[in-house]
Amino acid sequence: MSKQFIDALKNRRSIYGISKEQVISDEKIQEIVNDAVKYTPSSFNSQSTRVVVLLGEQHDKLWNVTEDVLKAVVPADSFAPTAEKMAAFRAGYGTILFFEDYEVIEGLQASFPSYADNFPVWSHHTSAMHQLVIWTALEAEGLGASLQHYNPLIDQKVAAEWNIPASWKLIAQMPFGKPTVQPGEKEFKPLEDRVKVFK
Repeated sequence: MSKQFIDALKNRRSIYGISKEQVISDEKIQEIVNDAVKYTPSSFNSQSTRVVVLLGEQHDKLWNVTEDVLKAVVPADSFAPTAEKMAAFRAGYGTILFFEDYEVIEGLQASFPSYADNFPVWSHHTSAMHQLVIWTALEAEGLGASLQHYNPLIDQKVAAEWNIPASWKLIAQMPFGKPTVQPGEKEFKPLEDRVKVFK
């Protein structure tokens, strides 16, 4: 079982070429997200991560909204690469939105004032763990994904469109779908420069 997990972790890559072709059921996608949200650890057991899964027309709508927002800030004469990116994300099957609930974080800050400055940082650690768990689980099921950060530009539009509670702060967006391209070779820095073991 551990080998399967490590293999999925090794195979997890940023995949930008994705299609709408269904690889697994919507119910399986929800099961992956539910398990990740339930079992991924969080500091002080805060359970502050919130996840929204957008499929079908809702997924398309997110990237239409994002494109409209970006048109207002990216010069028209250099917008073509941005439009291509939006089309590539829109071509996928779905998008997972990662949020952190600041009502939970602020509650912890009030309860543990000596750690107050740390809770927003630890919250991002929690979100990152959820992102990796879901990303790796999608890879294990044959799906490709990438992680995007169009927040805070799209925060207000997203909150209004999907009735997101005011205390939820958008952290990242993960478009996913059936891979249509293979990632290139990944370069790794020497492990001896990154890992130290003392016996």
